[in-house]
Amino acid sequence: MPTLLRLDSSPREEGSHSRAIADLVEQHLQSTHSDLIVTRRDLSMMAIPPIANETITGFYTPEEAMTPALKEATSRSDELIAQLKSADSLLISAPMYNFSVPSSLKAWIDQIVRINETFSFDGASFKGLVPVKRAILALSYGAQGYTDGGGLAPMNFFEPYLVSLLTFLGVEHIEVFRLEGTSGLSPDSIADEKAKLSAAITQTLQVLEEVATV
Repeated sequence: MPTLLRLDSSPREEGSHSRAIADLVEQHLQSTHSDLIVTRRDLSMMAIPPIANETITGFYTPEEAMTPALKEATSRSDELIAQLKSADSLLISAPMYNFSVPSSLKAWIDQIVRINETFSFDGASFKGLVPVKRAILALSYGAQGYTDGGGLAPMNFFEPYLVSLLTFLGVEHIEVFRLEGTSGLSPDSIADEKAKLSAAITQTLQVLEEVATV
């Protein structure tokens, strides 16, 4: 059965635009895959700790040399990586914070980007080891102009970072759905933009699924 790992990172439980976009994506996927298994992890509620010295040491220690303390220090990483690798698809919802990702999402990233687990290096080149087939990003921006060559594009260390990171880890198919200008738009305008986004999500994902079955 197809599996989806959904990660939410906005601290807003209500009124989150990125979560609302992810809801639209999930609804579409469930409507087209009745047997879809969805695992949800709310990063903002879990408070994943930042990696410590012992965690980094454990990342680079051979399995036969791992001490109980190092195993404990890397146990959260083990858990998160296992969950990631068990998914067919990944759905990440995130708002732009200070030109980049929320700290809760960065904490997750630091735990799962791990040599010989999610990527390898042979001395000359890197190779992604994550078997996830597709990642979908549900992103929200408070202002406009961060994408498509807008005036704030040079300050966008958010979307390009996530796309580059997932590509580095081996995810080949990445789709991005975004809502810009959430801080300046009226509620009616935001509702209109979400309706357009819902149509775009349905059309884009439906086309991709049709192509994948050819």
